[in-house]
Amino acid sequence: MDITIHATFLPHDDPDISLAFYRDVLGFEVRDDVGYEGMRWITVGPAGQPGTSIVLEPPAADPGVTDDERRTIAEMMAKGTYAGITLATADLDGTFARLRAGGAEIVQEPTEQPYGVRDCAVRDPAGNLLRINELR
Repeated sequence: MDITIHATFLPHDDPDISLAFYRDVLGFEVRDDVGYEGMRWITVGPAGQPGTSIVLEPPAADPGVTDDERRTIAEMMAKGTYAGITLATADLDGTFARLRAGGAEIVQEPTEQPYGVRDCAVRDPAGNLLRINELR
């Protein structure tokens, strides 16, 4: 079986601020920006990896989500417990410095973990947790 990860979805609560973070701070390229009924879905991804994308989406846009569920999602996003992703880089210290300079909310500075990886953690403007592993 030949399966790859094509896209993952992360919620945003302000498309312009999220776009600036992923494009200007992380350096991702913008692949698509689609609006519908006052909402925006923005597809970004690392340059040189056209087959892997992150879709920044309005939270709870699905019409099947109830108002109570929307409130719960908004509360979890505000706490930073709703969504996350793990990225990887060969230059963890340089990436972390760029994130700090770009105003990312720092959760954990680069640290050697007892389970064998060196990583850091930040939150994007919507509260999503980004863990970044150092490639070795």
